[in-house]
Amino acid sequence: MTKKKNMTRNLLIILILSLCYGDSFSQSKYGPDSVSCVTNLSLFREYYKQKNYKEALNPWRWTFQNCPKSSGNIYKNGTIIIKSIMKDRLDKKKEYVDTLMLIYDQRIKYFGEEGYVLGRKGADLMRYDKSNYKFANEILSKSIAIQKNNSDAGAILAYFNTLDIMVKKGVVSEDSLLNTYSYLMSIIDHNLKKNDRKSKFYEKTSEAINKKIVNYIDCGKIENIFRRKLISNSNDTDYVNRLYNILEKQNCIQTDFYYEVAQRLYEMIPSSNLASKLAKVCVKKSEFKKAIRYFDLAIEAEINDEKKAKYILEKADAYRISKEFVNAIITAKKSTDIQKNWGEAFMTIGNIYIAGAKYCGSNFENSTVYWIAVDYFTRALSDEITAERARKSISIYSKYFPTKEECFFNGSLQSGDSYIIECWINQKTTVRTSD
Repeated sequence: MTKKKNMTRNLLIILILSLCYGDSFSQSKYGPDSVSCVTNLSLFREYYKQKNYKEALNPWRWTFQNCPKSSGNIYKNGTIIIKSIMKDRLDKKKEYVDTLMLIYDQRIKYFGEEGYVLGRKGADLMRYDKSNYKFANEILSKSIAIQKNNSDAGAILAYFNTLDIMVKKGVVSEDSLLNTYSYLMSIIDHNLKKNDRKSKFYEKTSEAINKKIVNYIDCGKIENIFRRKLISNSNDTDYVNRLYNILEKQNCIQTDFYYEVAQRLYEMIPSSNLASKLAKVCVKKSEFKKAIRYFDLAIEAEINDEKKAKYILEKADAYRISKEFVNAIITAKKSTDIQKNWGEAFMTIGNIYIAGAKYCGSNFENSTVYWIAVDYFTRALSDEITAERARKSISIYSKYFPTKEECFFNGSLQSGDSYIIECWINQKTTVRTSD
């Protein structure tokens, strides 16, 4: 009923205008047959609103062919109608794709917005006919050249996908792809800063592109491309964060450039996780004082007990590597104040004792340190997560216990006796032998 009312109303308007303006109306945007134009516009729009695309097709086609200037909806709605029909007519897919391309061309001809429309055209060509990637690349390249920072997220992703195919087929070089990648990311960063309703689309595009780019870049190339840009964007939090994520995904965490970027990001957005990562880099660089400082920052900032205990153990391990065994033990034991009966802490403590065993006097005294190490591995058996590793460690390091003969000649010691290990350890344990 509503549809008939709308159609009647439109026809009445046409008749009135025809009487008032005569020939001038017939030559308007509605074309020479203005009554049929408005009738078919009204018909296809009503069917379109009902999502009855099959019925909308014929009146839409009539307007597209006979009064193409009459309404922008011919092109905005037309692509949706054609895509819907194409799903059920895959045998005619090529013809429908050609129609889609024609819709975009005609939209530009009569309604402009060339850059934006070309972006939609290229993206749809890649979506429905990837074999035509070269033509899609030309379309999308022109779109982005026109739109620049206003480029649509879908057009950016489609453009990168054309380049991805072209690199794989040897049509363009990896260097060309990387240079374009850098430019596309600058457009994405620009749009992410707006933080508007479209930001989520640029975020998804960024994630999709970064997943693919790792196939082409190594750590050296990343630095070559981004070092200069980091200097000019060092106060841009989004840019620095995005560069940091690229370096992480490409596993460039051992490079000086990663350390530089991570430090800058920490200055801008301090977090316990990033402080811990910076500390680990410092450990690898044998910069232990810096490492301890970053671990302290991580521990202080962390509110989650499980994570805090983890950072404490990482700090203890840094002390172990730097051969500060007393500090390592003291620090590791602090984690058990937070995580009671934590197997990981007991394993770490045992390994610290093993690392420091050779710094404890004579060969006999060295071997006694394995007693206390195994004591802690034994405590780790109660934790399901570390139980298997603990059993292996007990089996391995029990072989390093002194023999019965060595115990006899060092104080007539027997299995089961109490014994205080001195040097840097000063801990009581129980005598055991390897035989």
